[in-house]
Amino acid sequence: MRKEPSRLGSVILGFSLLGLLAVLIILFGARLGLWEPIVGFQLARTYMNPIAYSILGLGVVGCIYQLVVSNRCGAIKSAFAGLVGLALLAPVIISSVMPAQSFPPIHDITTNTNNPPAFLVLDKSRKGAKNSLVYGGAEVAEMQKKAYADIAPIQTSKTAQQAFSESLRVANEMGWEIVAQDENALRFEASARTPVFQFVDDVVVTVTTEGSASRVDIRSVSRIGRSDRGANAARIREFIETFDQ
Repeated sequence: MRKEPSRLGSVILGFSLLGLLAVLIILFGARLGLWEPIVGFQLARTYMNPIAYSILGLGVVGCIYQLVVSNRCGAIKSAFAGLVGLALLAPVIISSVMPAQSFPPIHDITTNTNNPPAFLVLDKSRKGAKNSLVYGGAEVAEMQKKAYADIAPIQTSKTAQQAFSESLRVANEMGWEIVAQDENALRFEASARTPVFQFVDDVVVTVTTEGSASRVDIRSVSRIGRSDRGANAARIREFIETFDQ
């Protein structure tokens, strides 16, 4: 009587671990080179919650059954499976408890909305790009100011050359791929990836001399998507916080 329920608990636990593996592959498949970032994103939207609910449901039912037949080992295995499902549902649970943050429908963020740094090397031929590198103008600038009022240039006492070197250091520390750099013009262009789905965004950094000090401007643009859900603003904030640490 005890062996059959125990095997059932093992099957449920195995299913939960396979489901967890499937979710991890979906989330990090682009990083592993299995598919393009948009494919992983679409797979996550389509399958992640159904997988999580299935695991949670099987875990709960299995745990109840194992308790009824007094199989402690099987109940523990099923309960663990249920916890896996619950963990996978964490984003859903958090979003239901905490109000979802709203983001403006923009994907081009810069510290200088009056004169955004221009891309001179990266262009419309960049792989997978759907969005233009031409700045959207006053409408985009107004939406950015309302949503991300804290985004501002770095004002530093460093010389322009020192600020340029520091900017390159920060970019490398953040894992950006430097596409082009011009030490004379004090500017560089780079590509950065989002941490999970590995979406590629393009970045340009310029340094301007201001007397004995200098100013650093950053612009970050998503290759695809109307809204970046705050990713570019977060990247610029991290750059500013890391600068000269």
